[in-house]
Amino acid sequence: MKKLSVFMLLSCVSLLTACSQITILNPKSTTGKEQAYLIWFSLAIMLIVLIVVFILFVWFVLKYRHTKNRPEHVATEDTGNKTLELTYTIIPIILLIILAIPTVNITLDQSPSTEAAKDQNGTKVEVTAKQFAWDFKHANGKKEINELVIPESEPIVLKLKSADVVHSFWVPELAGKVDTYPNKTLTYVIKNPEKGTYQGKCAEFCGTNHADMTFEVKVVSKENYQKYLEQS
Repeated sequence: MKKLSVFMLLSCVSLLTACSQITILNPKSTTGKEQAYLIWFSLAIMLIVLIVVFILFVWFVLKYRHTKNRPEHVATEDTGNKTLELTYTIIPIILLIILAIPTVNITLDQSPSTEAAKDQNGTKVEVTAKQFAWDFKHANGKKEINELVIPESEPIVLKLKSADVVHSFWVPELAGKVDTYPNKTLTYVIKNPEKGTYQGKCAEFCGTNHADMTFEVKVVSKENYQKYLEQS
């Protein structure tokens, strides 16, 4: 009993240590909402498949279960059933096509570009990842470390690069992970962020102080963003 209590206590502690203020499925931008849609849509399709398989499993177990009235009963063996075979072949293909269409469209639209100066309207910010901090440089030359201030309700064009090793830019409530590389600039667009304060981090192990490589994103009104740029 004592061992069980210790095990349960350690399990609870382990779960609590994994707790974080970062929430993935609480999107606060058009980009994040599109990514969340793909997650929920794929889960819905998988749930449909799971329910069908579970129902068939229970049905076969009950139908062909062993009973005292038929101890020697052996089910009839079918050598082939084209209708059935076509059904369980075509339906998965249809489901995959249904899932693939929005997945391909959204993925291609959101994929980062290797162009260093992509022709994209919106607020442009240069992001440089380094061990172990994030440098943000705005269009007027204003720089910040570990704090990104951006305006709401317009495209945010991030030019991502690394000063040393591979890092990964991640603000779960605004967008998915985007790796940054030395000697390469990736342009990534976050569409229409909502006003608020969000936590970001490096999602790629990059060294001994990787856990400290966090930053804060503040989405403010367009008027407050202009005032921010004008501050010394």
